[in-house]
Parts: sequence; C-alpha cells; structure tokens
Amino acid sequence: MGTEMNLLEHARLMADYNRWMNQRVYAAAARLPAAAVTQDRGAFFGSILGTLNHLMVADKIWLHRFATHPARFAALDVLRTQPRPTDLRAVEFETLPQWRVAREQLDAAIVDWAGELSEADLDHVLAYANTKGVVSQRRFGLLLSHFFNHQTHHRGQITTLLTQAGEDVGGTDLLELIPVAPAD
Repeated sequence: MGTEMNLLEHARLMADYNRWMNQRVYAAAARLPAAAVTQDRGAFFGSILGTLNHLMVADKIWLHRFATHPARFAALDVLRTQPRPTDLRAVEFETLPQWRVAREQLDAAIVDWAGELSEADLDHVLAYANTKGVVSQRRFGLLLSHFFNHQTHHRGQITTLLTQAGEDVGGTDLLELIPVAPAD
C-alpha cells in the first residue's frame, strides 16, 4: 500500500499552508510603518500592500469560479453573495488592518472549502472565463494546483519586499507543515 499524498490531501495541506503563511506575512507587515507597507518598491504590483491586494483579489476571482462547480461547496456560499472582482488591481480596503481581517475570513473559507472537497470533485472539467472574457475548460483538480501555486508565487514576492523593508517573516517552507512519516 502506497503512502504518497493524493491531490485531495495536497489541496488540504496547501489550504493550511496558505493560511499559515498569510498569518506570518500580515504579522510582519503590521510591524512596519503604514508608509513602508504602501511604498512603491518596484514590484509588479508596486508595494507590499499592492501585492497583498492582488493576491486577495485573484483568490476571490478563482473562488468565485470554483463556486460554480456542481458540488456547490457550502464554504463558498459567502463568496456567492459578494460581487466578483473583475480587475486584478482593484483595491477593496484602505488599511492593512482591514485587509488582515478580510484575509483571515477568506483563509478560513479556503480551509473549510478544502475540507469539503472529494476525490470525485477533482475530475470535473470546470468551464470559466478569465478577466478578459476568454473561456477555458480545465480539470478542477489541476486548477486547484494553479490556485495554490499562484498564492505561493506572490507570497514569495511579498516576503522579499518585507525583507527589503527590514522585516523577517521567519520560516516559509511548506516542509514545516508536512507531517512526519512514521518509520518503516
């Protein structure tokens, strides 16, 4: 019997990792003066807050798409009542504390949603349109991989920006959340 992690288990691990890392990133950003968080640092989304903003908006866009899955995940009900973002640079809040509260709520929904996923859900082909209206159809399980990879990619940028601003986020490796396997 194999002990390899399947895609469903991986999605749940990544949901936990997403929340854990966001807590670390927001805590580090909160230790900076507000001007340092909004300072344009030449990153693709400008500032630390600009990159945090992009990450939240992109997560909401993807979660709105995932909410159309026939499984009708209950954890995504909260998103169904909110407008779907249409601009990857749309700013929803003015201050880091407002962002932090919203991020914590979104991360809780992501963890709950990952807990609802079943193996059967992963094989569904999800049809969706990107922000430019281009329609695609892709296997849901692989879209989950993209969703979590996108988060990790931009948090890497954020941790670099925080380091440049003088704040250490601490350990960022997924390895810290991977359970230790029993000895054979």
